[in-house]
Amino acid sequence: MAFRIKQTRWLYVSLSILSLYLAFIITPVEASPPVITPVLSSSQPTNGLEQGRNLYQSGRFAEAVIAWQTAAQQYHTQGDRLNEALSLSYLSLAQQELNQWEVAQQSIEQSLKLLQTNKPSADAILWAQAFNTQANLQLHTGKAETAIESWQQAQKFYEQAGDKMGSLGSQINQAQALQTLGFYRRSKQQLEVLTQKLQGMPDNEIKISGLRSLALALEMIGDGNSQQLLEQSLAIANKIAAKPQLSSILISLGQTAVDLQDPNTAFDYFEQAQLLATNPSDQLQARLAQFKLFLDYDKPELATPLAPQLLQQLRELPPSHISLYAAINFVGILTLNRQSNPDQIVPLKDLAQLMAVTVKSAQQIEDAQAEAYALHQWAKLYRRTQQISEAQELAQKSLDIARKLQANDIIAQSAWQVGQLYKQQGDRSKAITAYTEAVNALKALRGDLVAINPDIQFSFRSSVEPVYRELVDLLLENQPSQAELMQARELIEALQIAELDNFFREACLDRTQQIDQVDPTATVIYPIILPDRLTVILSKAGQPLRSYVTQKSQAEIEQTLDNFLVALNPVSDFKDRDRFSQQIYDWLIRPAEAEQAFIDTKTLVFVLDGRLRNIPMAALYDGKQYLIEKYAVALSPGLQLMATRSLNQNHLSAIVGGISQARAGFAALPAVESEIKQISKAVSSSVLLNQEFTSQALAERVKSSSASIVHLATHGQFSSRLEDTFLLTWDGQMNVKELSELLKNRGSDPSKAIELLVLSACDTAAGDDRAVLGLAGLAVKSGARSTIATLWPVKDQAAAILMTRFYDQLRQPKITKAEALRQAQISLIRQNDFHDPFFWSGFVLIGNWT
Repeated sequence: MAFRIKQTRWLYVSLSILSLYLAFIITPVEASPPVITPVLSSSQPTNGLEQGRNLYQSGRFAEAVIAWQTAAQQYHTQGDRLNEALSLSYLSLAQQELNQWEVAQQSIEQSLKLLQTNKPSADAILWAQAFNTQANLQLHTGKAETAIESWQQAQKFYEQAGDKMGSLGSQINQAQALQTLGFYRRSKQQLEVLTQKLQGMPDNEIKISGLRSLALALEMIGDGNSQQLLEQSLAIANKIAAKPQLSSILISLGQTAVDLQDPNTAFDYFEQAQLLATNPSDQLQARLAQFKLFLDYDKPELATPLAPQLLQQLRELPPSHISLYAAINFVGILTLNRQSNPDQIVPLKDLAQLMAVTVKSAQQIEDAQAEAYALHQWAKLYRRTQQISEAQELAQKSLDIARKLQANDIIAQSAWQVGQLYKQQGDRSKAITAYTEAVNALKALRGDLVAINPDIQFSFRSSVEPVYRELVDLLLENQPSQAELMQARELIEALQIAELDNFFREACLDRTQQIDQVDPTATVIYPIILPDRLTVILSKAGQPLRSYVTQKSQAEIEQTLDNFLVALNPVSDFKDRDRFSQQIYDWLIRPAEAEQAFIDTKTLVFVLDGRLRNIPMAALYDGKQYLIEKYAVALSPGLQLMATRSLNQNHLSAIVGGISQARAGFAALPAVESEIKQISKAVSSSVLLNQEFTSQALAERVKSSSASIVHLATHGQFSSRLEDTFLLTWDGQMNVKELSELLKNRGSDPSKAIELLVLSACDTAAGDDRAVLGLAGLAVKSGARSTIATLWPVKDQAAAILMTRFYDQLRQPKITKAEALRQAQISLIRQNDFHDPFFWSGFVLIGNWT
């Protein structure tokens, strides 16, 4: 018996890596060995185990189930309880892939029971594999904390057996489970330690798999080391001639190049992957990646010849988990791409036929999840051809399956589709119900939205944001009720939070508080850009919500906003600037003033939508005065903020850092020295200037100091791309995630949170309507209660004057941060050199304004 267990140990090694991949809820990675036809032999149960492995790794999970059930029965007949337990453990993995959760649970429970009964002779490897499988099941069924405990057990047994790779695999899975619980910093720390351990291992296929797994995990949490790890795994694969691994690594590198917006490099990787593929599945994935790349970059002439080849290959592949999703992906690429008409590349009838076959194949192999996705794509095709009743039937079937599976990602898409079809038929009530179900599913997914099922191209901009916006549009039709206004307001806030989650690739907000309860002298303004109108909702403590509407197309509204931004340049005609500014003022502010909605209001808090985020509200002009001359102005990501607490003006202290000299290709900021000197006079300050202003020095100062203010006068950029959002320190660029983690490094004690973060020389990416997300994201993510930053690069002399005035005001008793900034901005308005809005209106306060 011991010999037979030893014989099957190689199978365990491959499957432990594979099951480790499959536990990655964020990005499951599947090995791709050659697809083989199973030849089951009742006289050779070991062959059954091996055949199950081959079938499993080629995505033919239903056939793997049969092979492992047969092996388990044969071992049971022979009285070989330990190999029976091993077979059942593998069987559970395959059943999990088919979403057969109940029978998967029964299989692993039976495996563990057999091991417990034969405890004295059970190999530690078998225990490790069983706990690994159990943890995989627990994670996929929403029991992440229990899964971590099971992987800790697996790790213990792997170490007992001297299996370093098994131990590392369990630790990688624990790190992934931590992410599902929202503990991203802990996860990243663990992954960094694991990377170091892998580096010391000899070059082999297991190391390659481990490095690639880590690379993909790190990529999903925005860690820049992911590409380096992929390149390292590729180098090792080439060195030891690990051909089966090459194609998968090259596809991953190609996807990284796509993320970096480098299509030529991506194409080269995908082409290499196709040439080196050792099985049809990898070859298909590489071709699909090329196909999508061509369409994304508007090259239909390159995509069109590839389409018939892909269609033929998809028709010929035997039914499997991988082939089903490849077919769904193919149709999804065509229907989601807005730059092409699918019917010009592949006839819609052929795509519909492919989805019909895919649905039948999914039923045949009992892959309910794939069936639901295929029905969803099939319904999309019917909707394109205006076969509404057929589309409705298919979409409803998809939704019914998704509900049974409790699969929120499918519920979100299918319920949205059902809602769109009801809306198209004029049934507003049923449409709102379906849309609401879709939004609730999206809320349940939270920080995982960025990465849900990349196989079917689930993206935030195309599959998440429109759900919220279309529901808001429905709710705000005609004369909305108070309940509808409240739901619309909550949706806009939820969308803002979802965007921040998507930006950071993790859930941002931990604690919340309603801002209309923070300050009774504040009015919260929600301008919402809809396709055919601009709706504004007003919220003031103790009063019903109000709303007013401007009937303008989204294109016209956004053109006016763009024109205003251009006109803010000091060299532009000030008459154009004032005209565009008054136009926006008339949309957002004047109707409320006409209704006397701002009586007793001192601060206007804007929860801005879309392109409005880049507009400086302080510079809106009523024909006589700027808005900032009448009210303090603040921005917020929504009603949800970190717990509030006002600054103690009697005990102000600051960490002040900055760079005045030219550095790393960035121009000198000579006024920074003066700015820092003036701030140090106004408040007790710990200063880091030029060479002293390193990331390490800043981290140490933040951690050891109790200062309530962090003021950073240096170059930086905020963008809708996490990778392009950074702050410049003397030793290089610090990305926004590193900065937010550094600022949050005082632990969980709310009394030690940074009250005010000031970024006085940063920039938001020009022409990027989501660039302010990086700014708002840092404001929320860092734990700082308030953040002041600039929407564009401001002349450093003007910044120095404004900041000096701001701190002078901040020391006054009972003054809010918003009012201190207002007074500083007014002081510039009254100076001849800097009265133009360009010099003062770019400064914005985000977060708590009190």
